[in-house]
Amino acid sequence: MKNVRPPHRSGFFLCVTAPCAAAVALSGCASLPSSGPTASEIRASAAGRHGDLPFTYVPVVNLATLPSPPPLPVAVLEQPSPQPTDLLGPGDVLNITIYEAGVALFGGSSLPSGSGATSFDPRSSAERLSSVRVDDNGYIPVPFVGRLRVAGLTVSQLQSAIENRLRGLSQSPQVMVTVEQSITNSVMVAGEVQKPGRLVLATNRESLVDAIALAGGFRGDAKDTVARVQRNGKAYEIRLSDLLDLPQEDLQVAPGDRITLVRRPQSFSVLGAPNRSEEIAFPRGRLTLAQAVALAGGANPQLGDAAGIFVFRQVYRPDGTLEPTVYHLNMMHGSAYLLAQRFAMHDRDILYVANARANQLTKFVQLLSQLFIPVTTLRAVTAP
Repeated sequence: MKNVRPPHRSGFFLCVTAPCAAAVALSGCASLPSSGPTASEIRASAAGRHGDLPFTYVPVVNLATLPSPPPLPVAVLEQPSPQPTDLLGPGDVLNITIYEAGVALFGGSSLPSGSGATSFDPRSSAERLSSVRVDDNGYIPVPFVGRLRVAGLTVSQLQSAIENRLRGLSQSPQVMVTVEQSITNSVMVAGEVQKPGRLVLATNRESLVDAIALAGGFRGDAKDTVARVQRNGKAYEIRLSDLLDLPQEDLQVAPGDRITLVRRPQSFSVLGAPNRSEEIAFPRGRLTLAQAVALAGGANPQLGDAAGIFVFRQVYRPDGTLEPTVYHLNMMHGSAYLLAQRFAMHDRDILYVANARANQLTKFVQLLSQLFIPVTTLRAVTAP
């Protein structure tokens, strides 16, 4: 009787189980690995069919549906009336020189020695007093005059006030006042500037750009730098690239302002199925969606869906609250590319390229290949 060789058990087992595994994989095709939702799944989330955080879904199909560009800051600072450049106030350091002729208070006796009291020395004398700081209450001490309030006076007004107080004590007193250190008529410049510190306003007509230039200019890139002006408890911020491109947005600085240049780069995140997924810095001050998609490398032809280009954004409502909003462009339509050129990206936007649903079949075929290649190899090895 002829012996019959039984089938190889391991090969038989794989031949039976592999189709079963394929069937199971086919039934669970929707659970295959994915980098994110499809366009239809995002629309379903907006309709409230699933998801815990509601958001507004905006299909961008024409100019009327384009979102507004990033708004320019509103000037909230009150512009004070121009003040004299030599106005005095607390903290100022003054130099006072007193010129006298005849009977002198500061230069010693003008009477010639050994002569009668009726003769006078025609020579004049000058006395420079020590540097004096205006105290926090706005006063300075002056010999033979006492405490004198100078806050709110100009240099010429202070000279006249001292001369009037000395009349009757000194013959023909003449006073000269100079400002050694001006606090009242200055601004503080800090942050990303070449020469941070106190800046005296020579004309009281300097603008924000002037003040930055007088401080040696800014460091770094204008698109990554924000200028902040603080005045009377309020603050105004503007990106330097906007300030340089839009001269009408420049504002006049005022004594007492605090100007700070802060490095604050803008960026957007790329997620989903593009050719790259990362956080990308704005290469310029203003960026369009078309430029953002190009920076991201476009939709991956193997995985991404060009009809599902989304921008996720937190939009401020008029009442100051945030409204989660998702904008959708179908880049399979030619007009979408023109709209994308006018779609302004905001800082911290998320650019999402949806997964193509048809790619699930490709992933399934790849899974089947991974299952059957070992079976085919094993059969070839165990074949008689």
